Amino acid sequence: MPISINDIKNKALAFSQHWENAKDEASEAKPFWLDFFDIYGVSNKRVGSFEHHVKKPNGRNGYIDLLWPGQLLVEHKSKGKDLNAAMDQAMGYVHCLSDDEVPELVVVCDFERFECRNLKTGDPLSFETRHLHKHAMWFGQLAGYKPQRLAPEDPVNIKAAERMGRLHDTLKASGYQGHDLEVLLVRLLFCLFADDTGIFQPAQIFQEFVREHTQTGGRDLGPRLAQLFQVLNTPEAQRSAKLDASLAQFPYINGKLFAEQLRMADFDEPMRQALVKASALDWSEISPAIFGSLFQSIMNAEARRNLGAHYTSEANILKVIGPLFLDELKQEFEAIARHPAKLEAFHNKLCGIHLFDPACGCGNFLVVGYRELRKLEMRVLRARHELSDHKGQRTLDVETLIRVNVNQCHGIEIEEFAAQIAQVALWLVDHQMNLQASVEFGQTFARIPLVNSPHIVHGNALQLNWAEVLP
Repeated sequence: MPISINDIKNKALAFSQHWENAKDEASEAKPFWLDFFDIYGVSNKRVGSFEHHVKKPNGRNGYIDLLWPGQLLVEHKSKGKDLNAAMDQAMGYVHCLSDDEVPELVVVCDFERFECRNLKTGDPLSFETRHLHKHAMWFGQLAGYKPQRLAPEDPVNIKAAERMGRLHDTLKASGYQGHDLEVLLVRLLFCLFADDTGIFQPAQIFQEFVREHTQTGGRDLGPRLAQLFQVLNTPEAQRSAKLDASLAQFPYINGKLFAEQLRMADFDEPMRQALVKASALDWSEISPAIFGSLFQSIMNAEARRNLGAHYTSEANILKVIGPLFLDELKQEFEAIARHPAKLEAFHNKLCGIHLFDPACGCGNFLVVGYRELRKLEMRVLRARHELSDHKGQRTLDVETLIRVNVNQCHGIEIEEFAAQIAQVALWLVDHQMNLQASVEFGQTFARIPLVNSPHIVHGNALQLNWAEVLP
């Protein structure tokens, strides 16, 4: 579970005060950065490597002061050194890295100042270390607080589906197929998403687990994944005291997602690399509303030739659910937004709404409908917060007040794989909305371990009694 934003800012202020007199790179840079990672709750864990070796284009050796693959590259200098030259040096190192290693953030620092670049957005940032607490959330992704853009048409959705398709193909070609393959892919989908959104701490420990704690050649990857799934299904207090650290750091997930024992898959190095490449994507940008359909299409070679062409877009889903129920709810909220008692009644109404799709596929309609209910609930909490501010009451217990939950979603789906994707997609969008709430209200809010589940039934909607599915 991510450290709260308020705690991050408080620890950032204490950090800058502690290091205000530091000067020497050789003796103080490493403890400086270890303390920096502690701000984001990732201390005492392997988050990267100091003096990371790279081969320069001219054939000479180079050494990056600190590299956390996919996340952060640091060049650190003694106090007063030229940070512009240091940034040029850092950017030169970026071009020496593999695609999977290229970080999102590049930072140079001389103890007194930070000069930063976000390679994904192109945004620069410069500030004095004493003001780190004001800019602490620029590094929020280190604790799992990546901005949730929820951009449905982002090509990263198709890119992610294609990478999962390659993994699917290599596994199927090895003779691993059917139910076991489908469940394995759904579990991997959850792990990849959890790696980039703060469910797993520190970020990208699943990628590190595959890359660093399985053998080149891939022969032990199947058994290691089986062991990981067992860990994810076991409460921390019930785990073996001898469990190695690479596994012990994973949280208990529950939700029966990892409960079933699967036939073990046999991996080779190309299959292992397919998983490594899939884990290198930024899964926080995946839209659960359409990714499920894209993900399902990888199981069909014919459908994959037109990947992305046969799903209902979020825009079209909104055209359906708007007049069905959403527009009326929004209008009702606008009418009562300044009335505390009516806001409470409206909030209770949101918690009592159930969404039912009797042919839900991968859950696209349920995901978007549920997400919109969560957005409305956020507006309610925001309004209540503003009203309480006027009374001098600024405390908002988000964990207690957020009550709209995935168990309000119900579906029937005839294809087992699609039904599994629908359930996981609802958990994923729930976590995305929890992250938004955490950022807005400054409090950590995450529903891990999973307690409530969507009610997705694998069956034929023309033969089932709907009153039993949704009493």
